[in-house]
Amino acid sequence: MITSNSSTVLVRRAPALVPGDVVRIVATAHPGDARLDRGQAVLEQLGLVVQYGEHVYAGTPYLAGTDSQRLADLNAAFRDPAVRAVIGARGGYGTQRIVDGLDLDAVRADPKVFLGFSDLTAMHGRLWRDARLISFYGPVAAWADDRTGPASVASLRDALMSRDAIVLTRDPAEPSAAVRVDGVASGPLLGGNLTMIASDVGTGSLPDFDGAILLFEDVNEAPYRYDRMLTQLIRSGALDRLAGVALGQFTNCAGTPSAAAVVSERLGTLGVPVLGGLRIGHGPGQLTVPIGAHATIDVEAGTLTVEAGVR
Repeated sequence: MITSNSSTVLVRRAPALVPGDVVRIVATAHPGDARLDRGQAVLEQLGLVVQYGEHVYAGTPYLAGTDSQRLADLNAAFRDPAVRAVIGARGGYGTQRIVDGLDLDAVRADPKVFLGFSDLTAMHGRLWRDARLISFYGPVAAWADDRTGPASVASLRDALMSRDAIVLTRDPAEPSAAVRVDGVASGPLLGGNLTMIASDVGTGSLPDFDGAILLFEDVNEAPYRYDRMLTQLIRSGALDRLAGVALGQFTNCAGTPSAAAVVSERLGTLGVPVLGGLRIGHGPGQLTVPIGAHATIDVEAGTLTVEAGVR
């Protein structure tokens, strides 16, 4: 179903998940591991029926089967009318190798929830750019309770099974909370993992960020790499007409100067509001947000408010 949000951009929203819905775990990148058992339990606690793509546990040698096998599993999930959500098994690497083969006709014909983060950023970009499908940046099925505890489960449930707006509040304990440019800005929330966004420059899966709130986070990257990736995006012109920036978690980013200092300097050239400190990404307490839904950042209030991503 195509609907219109408050920014007048026509978007596709999947129906909200309800108990009894079938969800399928697919591996677009690295193969699944023992953590999928816990992820299945979490999904079943929400009342959902869990299926697995055929090649979730395959290894060739570090991918979940060949490119053709992973793509076949992905497209089979989007083509199956019984499946109401497609959930990434793991991140790692490999989604970019198959994203150009996504069956966009199937996506448009039967909008489904798509959930994942990190390497799956390429999927979020393609789904928005070519199908205007709102997807969800949140935990993969390889679930770890020490990182994604009860708050993460509640956030996932609210994002996928409720039609209420989502409100996230700045956490001063997050390294990215040190980045701040005052103001209020609104637009579709787009982005994901910074490494993957920068890697998508010049491809068919980088969305148009004009008028958008750019969301990014990263893990295990030295501060100079944040500089390099943001500089690439700036030089490419991709960030020329941003409305604002929302910063997720900068995880394991030690170095001098800090990642926050580097990001502050780079984003300061854009002249748009920047809100840091959001628990989105690879760190503890990961929360789920809709990608493509209309969002507002209010830096003084310390809030990111996102319209419901489901109908």
